[in-house]
Amino acid sequence: MKIIDIKETAVPIKSSISNAYINFSNMNVSVVAIVTDVIRNGKRVVGYGFNSNGRYAPSGLLRERFIPRLLEFSDSSKILNESESNLDPHRIWEILMTGEKPGGHGERSVAVGTLDMAVWDAVAKIEEMPLYQLLADRYGEGKPDESVFVYAAGGYYQPGKGIAELQDEMRGYLNLGYSVVKMKIGGTSLEDDLRRIEAVLEIVPSGRSLAVDVNGRFNLETAIKYAEKLEPYDLFWYEEVGDPLDYELQAELSKYYQKPMATGENLFSVQDARNLIRYGGMRSDRDFLQFDCALSYGLVEYMRILDMLKEYGWSSRRCIPHGGHQMSLNIAAGLGLGGNESYPGVFEPFGGFADDIPIEDGYVRLPNAPGIGFETKKELRKLLHSIAV
Repeated sequence: MKIIDIKETAVPIKSSISNAYINFSNMNVSVVAIVTDVIRNGKRVVGYGFNSNGRYAPSGLLRERFIPRLLEFSDSSKILNESESNLDPHRIWEILMTGEKPGGHGERSVAVGTLDMAVWDAVAKIEEMPLYQLLADRYGEGKPDESVFVYAAGGYYQPGKGIAELQDEMRGYLNLGYSVVKMKIGGTSLEDDLRRIEAVLEIVPSGRSLAVDVNGRFNLETAIKYAEKLEPYDLFWYEEVGDPLDYELQAELSKYYQKPMATGENLFSVQDARNLIRYGGMRSDRDFLQFDCALSYGLVEYMRILDMLKEYGWSSRRCIPHGGHQMSLNIAAGLGLGGNESYPGVFEPFGGFADDIPIEDGYVRLPNAPGIGFETKKELRKLLHSIAV
């Protein structure tokens, strides 16, 4: 078997929403399609991948460096497993990273993660099974989770969006079946944010049903001021309070805030993840880790992160990835993570899960579809097939 072609295109996800740091008016993502010569059920197997929202399309890196590097080996046994019956994601990862110096992860990790997603989609389609089952069979005990905890991420700042609109948004998520919702803070004054938080607390069952996300905006002084006000609310978590690489800030904040915190979505390698665990003051009994495989060199690297966490006494159940896409959902079910983010009605068609599977009591089941399951989303399927079928 061989790879026939690899296609990439940048797709806009323009939106008027913003968090404490950026707006999404010019945001886009890279979509890739890895076309193989394998035929299943009368159709050519194509693996699809895309990068998570929040990082711009790494088109240049993909087209000029990583896609040509992989295509050099497109008909070589070096990209195949030992039986030469399927692609080998680990061998392909090594090819992609050939000639890459350590460090400097940046957007390079996003490009590799996008291709890695497409590889795993193709691998599972060739095996004619859902990716979550393939992962459970190969790396787990063979029995994936039947459903995965998901929370609704929203509460963005938006022109014309006041308290009433924020409450309506959160009420809508609860009506969709979510039990935990998340909102942005840090983009206005502390007093305004507290009014927004208290307005949402009027809608949700308790503080444990609400998470807040700073998107890395605060210095330590501001982080502590917010912590003192937030702690009595008993929130689900206080997220990415300072710069993601400021481990000292995170460690110091843990002395002032005893409730759960979450971070990690902007750490893109096992080395950065290890430094967070070593130096960030994260607490394995209550805090959550949000590493996103699509941004951090893909699932191959994510499994290294999980191995590292185990060495440091962390359960995989403390991992709830950023991104809100089906790749992380498959990983959560197949490798036993604690859940997955969700963006109801935002970043479409990339976010969300199978069209015909509802959220029930904060959990979602996975479709019995080969690969990652992108084809179970009508609008996403239409977009992907416009790139390669």
